[in-house]
Amino acid sequence: MPADASTAALSAVLASYVDPNLRQSLGEAGAVVAVERQGATLAVELALGFPVGGYEDELAAALRAHLAAAGHDLPLRLALRPRISAHAVQRGLAPLPGIRNVVAVASGKGGVGKSTVAVNLALAWAAQGARVGMLDADIYGPSQPIMLGLDGERPGTIDGKKLRPLRAHGLVAMSIGFLVDAEQPMVWRGPMVTSALNQLLGDTEWGELDYLVVDMPPGTGDIQLTLSQRVPVAGAVIVTTPQDIALADARKGLKMFEKVNVPVLGIVENMSLHLCANCGHAEHVFGAGGGARMAAQYGVQLLAELPLDAHIREEADGGRPTVVAAPGTPRAAAYLAMARRTAGELARRGRDRTGMFPKIVIEES
Repeated sequence: MPADASTAALSAVLASYVDPNLRQSLGEAGAVVAVERQGATLAVELALGFPVGGYEDELAAALRAHLAAAGHDLPLRLALRPRISAHAVQRGLAPLPGIRNVVAVASGKGGVGKSTVAVNLALAWAAQGARVGMLDADIYGPSQPIMLGLDGERPGTIDGKKLRPLRAHGLVAMSIGFLVDAEQPMVWRGPMVTSALNQLLGDTEWGELDYLVVDMPPGTGDIQLTLSQRVPVAGAVIVTTPQDIALADARKGLKMFEKVNVPVLGIVENMSLHLCANCGHAEHVFGAGGGARMAAQYGVQLLAELPLDAHIREEADGGRPTVVAAPGTPRAAAYLAMARRTAGELARRGRDRTGMFPKIVIEES
């Protein structure tokens, strides 16, 4: 380390480090809280706009390498804390009480593993230290009760009006599946579905949450429009598989969110690569690179390329999704990395943008 390396010079080097989750420098993110020389050690305090649990060692190693590349090879002690802000309250909408960010997980078609991605995203944020809720907005086919191990459970009420959400694996959850018989078909028209969603969202005592993950039904119908028009959605995540048919429908979902001015945080390519459990052979069963091409086409981030793995299905069906059932495995690491990138993308877009989005008005021609 140069003898004349001042704290200010070291702070400037640290501020120039580009965090891969934020896709901007620590200085641009306003993340550098304090830098102090303590003998031969540099003590650094950072505040990042996403959950930081489990990230400290990785980031400390990256910062040491960044300093060394600038000629400052010295021990570093890192203190890391989250600074999760509220985002994206549309004009004319009041923020949901106690909920900082609503993130919708959507797909253009069924069968792409959207609900599995949604539950593991929520559980990853909870594992990383955030306060998280899960709203199962698929009125016709709720799957979160099974995935969270809450099948057959019923929520209580606080005052005869507000519902108390159920708890599982460190998060709170609400679903129409908690309120009706599992074999009862929901033979409802659009307005009834919209009303049910509004009640599930507004009549649940969520408490204080950093993120409310909404598992959307597939397609671009009433539920999606209700969310975009009546709920302060911070951003949407589009889930697809690599094949062209799924990508074509995913594009429709992405364009729908664009039209209603809900920012798309990125694309998740699910079932990207299959590893044979017996021989380890890797194969792109549904094609390769589709999610990356779609992300590049629309100027959004590719948040993850997730594996096609029988364990993921078994863990979700068993009520203990991968993030909680197998936290030390590569498949869980993929979800944890996806969660950081998603929250980082949301943080990069800036703080509360009240009034940024126009109110949608449909006029007869």
